[in-house]
Amino acid sequence: MTVSYRIGVAGLGTVGASVVRMIARRRDTLLASGLDIRVAAVSSRDRTRDRGLDLAGVTWFDDPVALARSGEIDCVVELIGGADGPAKAVVEAALQAGKTVVTANKALLAHHGAALAAMAEDSGVALAYEAAVAGGIPVIKTLREGLPGNAVARVYGILNGTCNYILSRMEREGLTFEACLKDAQALGYAEADPTFDVEGFDTAHKLAILTSLAYGTAIDVDGVSVEGISRVQPLDLRMADELGYRIKLLGVAQASEAGIEQRVHPTMVPKSSAIAQVMGVTNAVTIDADAVGELTLIGPGAGGEATASAVVADIADVARGIVRPTFGVPAAAMRASERVEMQRHEGGYYIRLTVHDRPGVAAGVAQRMAEREISLESILQRRTESAGTDPRGRSGRPVPLVLITYAATEGNIRAALDAIGADGLLAEPPQVIRIERE
Repeated sequence: MTVSYRIGVAGLGTVGASVVRMIARRRDTLLASGLDIRVAAVSSRDRTRDRGLDLAGVTWFDDPVALARSGEIDCVVELIGGADGPAKAVVEAALQAGKTVVTANKALLAHHGAALAAMAEDSGVALAYEAAVAGGIPVIKTLREGLPGNAVARVYGILNGTCNYILSRMEREGLTFEACLKDAQALGYAEADPTFDVEGFDTAHKLAILTSLAYGTAIDVDGVSVEGISRVQPLDLRMADELGYRIKLLGVAQASEAGIEQRVHPTMVPKSSAIAQVMGVTNAVTIDADAVGELTLIGPGAGGEATASAVVADIADVARGIVRPTFGVPAAAMRASERVEMQRHEGGYYIRLTVHDRPGVAAGVAQRMAEREISLESILQRRTESAGTDPRGRSGRPVPLVLITYAATEGNIRAALDAIGADGLLAEPPQVIRIERE
């Protein structure tokens, strides 16, 4: 028996156009599996743009909300983007009309996911979103359908290809953040305004979704501690290499008796770890669970074809009538969790201080750390080649002093650094990068 299924695509950008092409290209395979999936309607802002698509026989809607309410379609594929505005209006209209929705919109889900999930349940339809997190990597299905017998201790990963590309280039070529960002923009990996990516907000949206799936909790994007990569310097990457680490922008969700910790920040990961091998625009997600242990999924996290692959997979599922709770549990059962604030985070730290090169500075730094019960694994001092020294070995200029700590709390680290600053030992603000050991 062949299922006839009509979809309407709202948004014909890179991903939307790729979805239309992929459905046409894979039509015979889909038919062989019993699915007659057809693009029946589309909507986009510009009718005149040549997208290289055959839209003969496809109804064009100037208003995407009218598309969502149309009786010509069974499923709305929302690829407009944005947490509010037209994207939200389209999804709400579709769900109210009893139509299944497939979306790639992480911002919409991070801010309104619980309410939209409840609307989908009330209408008895699916809200599918595999493409919203990590592009072509099937991490949503893995968490929701593949691991129901597991308790997840931690889920973390590289969730933004732009940041991973920049950090990879900085490490390999010794370039500055600014130079690598400019190249990323020229290659189309970064937007003209890259803030959403490089300051960690894109990763935070994706992490909030993964956290909800992993722990059955209400989405809490405001509870994610967020720090981007713009302050990472080539020296930090060189020091990481010398110490046996690489620096990655990670999103980390971790459960404890105190609650759930959600954080996005540059992180030192051991070179021996699977996630340290992920370079360029590639994404990776590691799930640390009690039964399977550590499971790492690696693949393309963005791009038209990779994202369209996840969208079409969702379309095939919903065409077969598969309806699952959006976030793994009924919307009413998505409990609020206790936030574990960043100040309570405990782990190892890389701290780079730019200090005045004079006697007693290292001892003063060590004393302030000891006062906060912070144990130091190592202290490394580096002088720049151009600084020069006097006969007593002092450069006469500020020099970097690098500390590696054993496990300590964020609160104690920050208090010690405040005290060191108050002592007048610092020539510029400190650099702090957390260490995620295996």
